[in-house]
Amino acid sequence: MARKMLVDGEAPVADGEAYDYDLFVIGAGSGGVRGSRTAASFGAKVAICELPFHPISSDWLGGHGGTCVIRGCVPKKILVYGSSFRGEFEDSKNFGWEINGDINFNWKKLLENKTKEIVRLNEVHQRIIANAGVTMIEGAGSLVDAHTVEVSQPDGSKQRYTAKHILIATGSRAQRVNIPGKELAITSDEALSLEELPKRAVILGGGYIAVEFASIWRGMGAEVDLFYRRELPLRGFDDEMRAVVARNLEGRGIKLHPGTNLSELSKTDDGIKVVTDKGEELIADVVLFATGRTPNSQRLNLQAAGVEVDQIGAIKVDEYSRTSAPSVWAVGDVTNRINLTPVALMEATCFTKTVFGGQPVKPDYRDVPCAVFSIPPLSVVGLSEQQALEEAKGDIHVFTSSFNPMKNSISKRQEKTVMKLVVDAETDKVLGASMCGPDAPEIIQGIAVALKCGATKANFDSTVGIHPSAAEEFVTMRTLTRRVSPTSKPKTNL
Repeated sequence: MARKMLVDGEAPVADGEAYDYDLFVIGAGSGGVRGSRTAASFGAKVAICELPFHPISSDWLGGHGGTCVIRGCVPKKILVYGSSFRGEFEDSKNFGWEINGDINFNWKKLLENKTKEIVRLNEVHQRIIANAGVTMIEGAGSLVDAHTVEVSQPDGSKQRYTAKHILIATGSRAQRVNIPGKELAITSDEALSLEELPKRAVILGGGYIAVEFASIWRGMGAEVDLFYRRELPLRGFDDEMRAVVARNLEGRGIKLHPGTNLSELSKTDDGIKVVTDKGEELIADVVLFATGRTPNSQRLNLQAAGVEVDQIGAIKVDEYSRTSAPSVWAVGDVTNRINLTPVALMEATCFTKTVFGGQPVKPDYRDVPCAVFSIPPLSVVGLSEQQALEEAKGDIHVFTSSFNPMKNSISKRQEKTVMKLVVDAETDKVLGASMCGPDAPEIIQGIAVALKCGATKANFDSTVGIHPSAAEEFVTMRTLTRRVSPTSKPKTNL
């Protein structure tokens, strides 16, 4: 039986006529696993290659599940849970809990349990692939030509496989800043597997990873200094919400150093000496570079198949995730579109529907929600106020709510929850929503459905709230905070 490959300009190929596989996938992270098993569900003969498992990645180490499962979202969230208890213990006192004596934290126990969980998930992903009928091959894949993949082993042995289509889903890797002493710093890979919990931590960067690890280590009792180049952390997010996050970080005891970079690291008897570009010096047990990630494309031999990349090494693709080589496709972080696990899953699903399902479909990047798992977390969907003004044809309405959560009214924690809606003044359509406070990601996920459906502010206002909850504030924000025109500059008033 011939398998249907509905891609313009390509004829179907009968089983066994020319290729070993209908699809060969390089990389068994989120996108690769989704792409391989959904292609198999359409009847395709599929193989996937991945490096041997290890918590810390290298040229020869990786694992099924990829960055998110092994050295990213999942282990990070486990550490966030662990670090959150410090604040919970403090808050519990005014709720009648009497804690006598010291509360000790065992980092090694958490690390052991975290590692057990990612080992389990690595095995789960292997079972998912096997149960889908996908052939698993261990090793590092690279292109020989547009239809041939070579899988290499650390001992130098190699095996070649041919495929009608090749899907690249190799993700990205943490990058280091090129300063003297950079070898003394670690990346998020190592930060998730440190043998000892640092007492003094320096973090360079102002993005997701930097803010999240600052919260994690501070929650576990470390002294944390966070350095970043901008005035506020989390560039690209709504400016008003960035200010809220910065205030919360400081409120939790994290020392912020805006507009400051690191210039040199050196080893001393007391730890790592850190020198900033302003001449400041401090000593740390660990220095984390959280300065972005780079597409993992260097070892793929892409030029052999005519696959083009941009200036940072991201694979160029069209709206259907097809590269400049018609038989080669790419999804996820290696393409540097929206670098989130659920987006890679979406891209892989669209790819398989297009190529093997006879349902050409493009990924939809409109209203993609996301979260920063700081303590408390920030979550957003849609446009920020700044983005809305850039895209707006007319004025926008901004609704905000800043309040003391009920729990904090008893615990006496001085930390407000902040919510925001950005609305098109002419159409009443809600363009963006954001929240910083407990359970923000859980709440914004539901709001994302509303935005995807084109909800208006009137739809929000007509919705009955759940009381008492923080979420009800999103349907009770009746008073306009400000009306802003595209010619004016957004003002932060929180």
